[in-house]
Amino acid sequence: MQPQQCAPRGLTSGRGQKSEQIDASPAIAALHNAYFCGSMQLDDLTLINFKNYEEASLELDPRINIFTGLNGQGKTNILDAVHYLSACKSYFNPIDSQNIRHGEDFFVLEGHFSNGSGSDKVYCGVKKGQKKVFRKNKEDYERLADHIGRFPAVVISPYDKDLISEGSELRRKFMDSIISQYNKPYLDHLIAYNKVLKQRNSLLKYFWENRCFDAEQLEVWDLQMASLGQSIHSERSQFAEGFQPLFQSHYAAISGGQESVELLYRSDFSDGNFAERLRDSLEKDRRTQFSQVGIHKDDLKFGIGGHPLKKFGSQGQQKTYLIALKLAQFDLIHEGTGRKPLLMLDDIFDKIDDERVAHLMQLVKEGRFGQIFITDTHSGRVKDIFEQSGQKAKLFTVSKGHVQP
Repeated sequence: MQPQQCAPRGLTSGRGQKSEQIDASPAIAALHNAYFCGSMQLDDLTLINFKNYEEASLELDPRINIFTGLNGQGKTNILDAVHYLSACKSYFNPIDSQNIRHGEDFFVLEGHFSNGSGSDKVYCGVKKGQKKVFRKNKEDYERLADHIGRFPAVVISPYDKDLISEGSELRRKFMDSIISQYNKPYLDHLIAYNKVLKQRNSLLKYFWENRCFDAEQLEVWDLQMASLGQSIHSERSQFAEGFQPLFQSHYAAISGGQESVELLYRSDFSDGNFAERLRDSLEKDRRTQFSQVGIHKDDLKFGIGGHPLKKFGSQGQQKTYLIALKLAQFDLIHEGTGRKPLLMLDDIFDKIDDERVAHLMQLVKEGRFGQIFITDTHSGRVKDIFEQSGQKAKLFTVSKGHVQP
């Protein structure tokens, strides 16, 4: 029996809406503007009821800040607070309410970012059952997306291993988080694409549950997915092209040139016309009630010596790979915004040999990075490394949610 035509109630069909025409985003260099010029640093940081902190206030060094203490004391939580102020979210736990200190119903984070032309106060407040509040200089953002890229930060953490071991979604988010920092239209297109994808999937589910089908309704969303997807694919392709040589250069520097590594971008668009791929996948989409092709299926393939990194890379090689990815992320954001991101190195000495640590520290000591935050369980180890090269660092001792300079 042929399915009947139908029109779902309560689901926007998109009829009468003009499909957004997307122009390719300009080159990274064209995205520079006066706001992003100059250096940037976080001068101070305040935490209230954030994770294991009841209250803490820190005056930060403009160059190097080192947090030492035993595991589980709160070193990483300080880095996560900085990431919150940069990216409007936790690096480690995406559920805002779960970052509130046990027994409390809210948390607050505040910090002053300064550059050559002035200072900005950034505020983040989260209360259970309420919308997250984000402010710059006491003014609320209409959209959190408007904050992204203003105060960029890069985190290198043991949790990054999930980029290798887990599915493609994390690697897409990695790409998106980088591009969105220097390309505002890209973030808008990505948000719009995800909304269209959700509507298309809802329509497929409605058709399945009601044993009906309306090709015209689906075509509206197909056109928008194709238009937005083409723009996103173009930006991701440009990203991969510029990112790979930076990444390979950092890997060679840290590993001493011991291995060759690869990073490849894979997408449905690479195999042909997206609109055609959508049509070819229609029957499968209807059965699964999900859009099986699109940029939401893109992936980055990590390789070492021509083989998959996940299967053939040692722990040390995988960690080196991840560090190189993040340093390349730093370079690309710096190039795109004209501003050096904050660099946070969380427990970087784990599962990496001394020679590779020495290469990494040499990169850090060369001064190519801006303000740096480092955590370490060994008191004084990193500080000694910097002081031996004549660079001063501010040392903080962390114990049970308390910080002492």
